[in-house]
Amino acid sequence: MSRADRADGASETRPLSIDRMASWPTLAPLIERAGRPLVIEALRAWVEERRGTPEVASEAACVHWCTARLAAFLQPSQRRVFNLTGTVLHTNLGRAVLAEEAIAAAVEAMRSPTTLEYDLGGGARGERDDHVAPWLCRLTGAEAATAVNNNAAAVLLVLSELAAGREVIVSRGELIEIGGAFRIPDIMARAGCRLVEVGTTNRTHLQDYAAAIGPDTAAIMKVHPSNYAIQGFTKSVAAAELVPLAREKGVALIEDLGSGTLADLETWGLPHEPTAREAVASGVDVVTFSGDKLLGGPQAGLVVGRKPLIQRIARNQMKRALRLDKVRLAALEATLRLYADPGRLAERLPTIRALARPAAEIRAVAERLLPAVQAAFGDRAQVSVAEVRGQIGSGALPVDLLPSFAIAINAKGLDRIADNFRRLPIPVIGRIGDGTLYFDLRTLDDEAAFIAQLDKLHVVAG
Repeated sequence: MSRADRADGASETRPLSIDRMASWPTLAPLIERAGRPLVIEALRAWVEERRGTPEVASEAACVHWCTARLAAFLQPSQRRVFNLTGTVLHTNLGRAVLAEEAIAAAVEAMRSPTTLEYDLGGGARGERDDHVAPWLCRLTGAEAATAVNNNAAAVLLVLSELAAGREVIVSRGELIEIGGAFRIPDIMARAGCRLVEVGTTNRTHLQDYAAAIGPDTAAIMKVHPSNYAIQGFTKSVAAAELVPLAREKGVALIEDLGSGTLADLETWGLPHEPTAREAVASGVDVVTFSGDKLLGGPQAGLVVGRKPLIQRIARNQMKRALRLDKVRLAALEATLRLYADPGRLAERLPTIRALARPAAEIRAVAERLLPAVQAAFGDRAQVSVAEVRGQIGSGALPVDLLPSFAIAINAKGLDRIADNFRRLPIPVIGRIGDGTLYFDLRTLDDEAAFIAQLDKLHVVAG
């Protein structure tokens, strides 16, 4: 900067060049973390916002501002949270938490080339389904299996291959809609099928299906109502009852289990949910279900059933667009392996562990946390332990609630308090109901981390 600049005071308002500012030693650590291009971008924004003001030349203020700006910019948009909503498999919070074995397998697959589609024995091209199909067949009793990126994709693929241009019969009581406006009638239209509705919303009989079958019928489809329940004067036809009819008429019988499970949940005192093995054993030709819900694995759509039909489905041109990558296949395979030892599922699979967690154990957690939460609020709120009912969630057993315990907060401005908890380093997500903010502790697996950040709640709330 020239002597004349210093004499007329222009140094107070005239900014240094961006390149010269970027050479400040105080910015070196930020450049190391964020990279020079992003720091240059931040410096330009600083100069533009403060052009013509004395502050524009303040090195300390500029470095502080750029550091804060880039810290927010570089923070991952997908962050760890404490899911204390009471919904174990929360769609918006990522559904199933993976087992350590699945996490390790996914990391290993990310770290290096793998035998994704390579046959080591023959030294030739392999098939990616081979990593999970044997396990799916073993666990369900099916003749063959394939996998795609979610259950909606599985249903779309199955219908596209087996029934495009033809009719599919579905009970009116099973024309479901799940999250994201996914509707069975719409997915059938996308697959090129013609929907034939039978029965009524609350009652459908075997003869309704039989009367609807014609020369253009390709399949009968059963859709498990996993996210709602119709009660009262109802009648539905089980898949096993439809098997003889489908065989007689030469049409495929498809069953979409939705959430799906590979284990009998009654083992852990939970209500029964139809298993894929039960569907296969009943004679259903093709069964579809999710990988990231009750199964406890990564997002996937699993298709099992009769070998000739599964082979057709796997060869469909849409399969390539819907297939799983090596990382999710590795995590899925590791998750399926855990089911070979069902006696230890509750110990090793986070989803089953959370669902099977005894209410007495959850209450003990609540009582341990209560003093710390009370201390964080002081006299600003009434904090107590409350008995609550949680949900399995994500389209599984919608009317069956899980007895649990929660930290309950009663105070004015609950929305603001809930927002403060969401602003913690590890955001805490609860639910508000009946004028109370509840943090259901069924899924809390790191008490120490929860307590350690409560002191920051004072700063946020202030």
